[in-house]
Amino acid sequence: MPDLKQFVRFGRKIVAVGRNYRAHAAELGNAMPTEPLLFLKPTSSYVEEGAPIVVPPRCTELHYEVELGVVIGKDGKNIPEDSSMSHVGGYALALDMTARNLQSEAKKKGYPWSEAKGYDTFCPISQMIAKEKVSLPDTYLWLRVDGELKQSGSTGDMVFSVPSLISYISKIFTLEAGDLILTGTPEGVGPVLPGQTITAGIEGLTEMKFSVVALT
Repeated sequence: MPDLKQFVRFGRKIVAVGRNYRAHAAELGNAMPTEPLLFLKPTSSYVEEGAPIVVPPRCTELHYEVELGVVIGKDGKNIPEDSSMSHVGGYALALDMTARNLQSEAKKKGYPWSEAKGYDTFCPISQMIAKEKVSLPDTYLWLRVDGELKQSGSTGDMVFSVPSLISYISKIFTLEAGDLILTGTPEGVGPVLPGQTITAGIEGLTEMKFSVVALT
C-alpha cells in the first residue's frame, strides 16, 4: 500500500458532511438533518500549503469553512460503529471552500452543489496528523482571515461523531485507504476576498496558511 502520508496523491474520494454543527446550520438558516448530509468533492480540489486558493470567475462570494479531516487507513464496507475507529489512519486540517453564490443558486433550483464545492484549490489540506495525537471528541479548530479570528469550535459539538460518520458513510460508499472524510464546520463561516490570507489550525497540533488570489 502507498505511504498513507501521501493520501493527497492517491486517495480516490473526499466525502464531506454538511450541517454537522448546529450553530453553523442555524447561521445559514438551514434545518438540521436527521441523518448525515453527504456530498462529494473531487480530489482535484486539493491544494497544499505553498500554493494559493484560486477564486474562479463564476464565484462572486467565496466562503471559508474549517474542518477536521479523517484520513481512512484501510478499506471497509458496512463498518460497524464500534469498530469504525480501526479504519482511521490519521487526520488532517482541511478547508471546505465554497462558492456560496453558486451553492445558493443551486439550492433554490434543487440542483447539486458540485460546482460550488468542487473547483480546483477548493480543498486546502494540511499534512497528515498521526492518529494518536488527536483527542476526540474535543479537538479545537480555529480560522483567521488577515489575523482576525473568524471561526473557533470544538469537534465535541458535532451532531454526528466520527465513529458514527465512518459507519454511516461505509454503508453507502466503500471507504478506501487514502480517502478523506470532511466532518463539518463550526459557526463563523464567511467571505474571503482575493488579496486576503487565511490561517487555520488545530490547537496544539498544526496550522496552515493560504493566500487567496483571483484567477487570471
